[in-house]
Amino acid sequence: MSAPSGPRPGIPVTRRAVVAGLAALCAAPAAADPGIRHASSLIVAARCQVGQTLRYDPAYTALPFPGGDVPRGKGVCTDVLIRAYRDAFGLDLQALVNADMRRAFAAYPRNWGLKGPDRNIDHRRVPNLQAFFLRQHARLPVPRDPAGWQPGDIFTSLIGGRLPHTGIVSDRGGGSRAGYVIHNIGNGTREEAALFDHPLTGRYRWALSG
Repeated sequence: MSAPSGPRPGIPVTRRAVVAGLAALCAAPAAADPGIRHASSLIVAARCQVGQTLRYDPAYTALPFPGGDVPRGKGVCTDVLIRAYRDAFGLDLQALVNADMRRAFAAYPRNWGLKGPDRNIDHRRVPNLQAFFLRQHARLPVPRDPAGWQPGDIFTSLIGGRLPHTGIVSDRGGGSRAGYVIHNIGNGTREEAALFDHPLTGRYRWALSG
């Protein structure tokens, strides 16, 4: 006898139940064991921002430190990474980038004319994250074959030849072959097939154990 293909009689699946289940999943705490950092957890934490972060807002904002964030209804592309790593693993890129920039400010881009670190904005700038990941030995070759990408990889790209962009490779649609990413490119956090929409400038795999 084949297994039933739909919900069991008498146990209706309501939209409220689905939303409640997703909310519970998204509210799950970071892994208690800091050595357990799977790509699937990072992707879930990024995916939970879809429908929550609804617009793109690059305005400079004074943030608490550490753990500072703008309201989750808005943000930029880097905020997808920052929030995902905090939610999934308790890793605070604001604090980590600031500490590394204080140690080695000369290793970071001077694109903004700063004479020292700015903990409100440094971690929210793609070139700074690229420098940080490079110093963390997280940079990987950028494969020409889509199959070379793995879920949980961080990508960077250049929009219109001038605007740096970043996001996380998703496991949706059969993995990276489909080119699905989770990112905020102007209309809030979305999950869509967009990995190859713009020239790729970097690939990173950071703080994942498997």
